Amino acid sequence: MENEPLIEDALKSELSALYRAQGRHYHNLAHIEAMLALAGDYRRLLADPKAIEAAIWFHDAIYDSKAKDNEAQSAALAEKKLAGRADPSRLDRISAMIVATATHQLPPFDDAAAARDAALFLDMDLSILGAAPDAFDAYERAVRREYAWVEEPMWRAGRSAVLKNFLARPHIFHTEEFRQRFEPQARENMARSLQALQTPT
Repeated sequence: MENEPLIEDALKSELSALYRAQGRHYHNLAHIEAMLALAGDYRRLLADPKAIEAAIWFHDAIYDSKAKDNEAQSAALAEKKLAGRADPSRLDRISAMIVATATHQLPPFDDAAAARDAALFLDMDLSILGAAPDAFDAYERAVRREYAWVEEPMWRAGRSAVLKNFLARPHIFHTEEFRQRFEPQARENMARSLQALQTPT
């Protein structure tokens, strides 16, 4: 069972259709492809690369900017679609990783290999924060479009709070690999974004 693909082509097509839905300006197929590319880059570090691939494919499958339970809904979809393809403990791991994208805090895994995989998965999801400034700015604009229904003062306050929360953490990324590759640029990008949000236009 460990060697069989968790996500076969029919399921990829089904999930791709969800990621192509109207109104997804950042949480779309390009985001999934970027994460899959990073999973390829760091494959040698992953204990269960196929579980990571499954978590990537499902983690934003349900995405409604007005909802508060997208991660839980996406995890439930993964559990339903992957039932019978993965043993229960593996399915629990995938589900826990998806739910963890709500806060980007590590799930409380006892198993060191599972914890390491989860740390790498969460770091892949946040890698956009450490992208080159123009790519980061495009990401910020795309997220703003996903929340087009939020009035500007509310948006500025809410987004500022998110950025401050990340900047206040001792580390934005969980793993040494991602800290070295993305952390300095991520802090620079977010500080710049925060300043812009707090500057009246």
